[in-house]
Amino acid sequence: RRPRGPAGALAHTGPGRLAGVVVGVEAPALPGLTPTEEMAADLWATGVTPNGHPLQLVRRRLDALGVVSAAGLRGVEHATRVRVAGVVTHRQRPATAGGTTFVNLEDETGLINVICSKGVWERYRRVARGSPALLIRGMVERTASPSSDVINVVADRIDPLPLHVSPGPSRDFH
Repeated sequence: RRPRGPAGALAHTGPGRLAGVVVGVEAPALPGLTPTEEMAADLWATGVTPNGHPLQLVRRRLDALGVVSAAGLRGVEHATRVRVAGVVTHRQRPATAGGTTFVNLEDETGLINVICSKGVWERYRRVARGSPALLIRGMVERTASPSSDVINVVADRIDPLPLHVSPGPSRDFH
């Protein structure tokens, strides 16, 4: 039997060899990931990220545009025009809804219910169906019941929301 020795680059090292000449023996030091890169890697690998929500990365820009968070909607009065944004979690168009499509968005503070009329959906369909995150303009609709206060945003404009990380696919039902 032949004795087994080092393989690859290590085979060219050892006594009688000039130290530091062989390339590939030591792994190079790599820079750490930025928070955005780390979030993107988590989402790619697992579909979730323990270090926050993708909208946190763009919240400063959204605030400058006057975008209201899901938590902030609780303080907005009925029939007020707002802008909201979030990652699309669901798109639903029940047969009984007469062409109305319901979109659920998620931001770092909670969920936002969006109602899209048949006309708005047709006008913005390509963006609304193809973008993983959306920026929506619409009117706040509050429906109070004895047990809860339901808040919806009735959309009149839908724009894509570019994110630096991909949040993954939404769960769409028709």
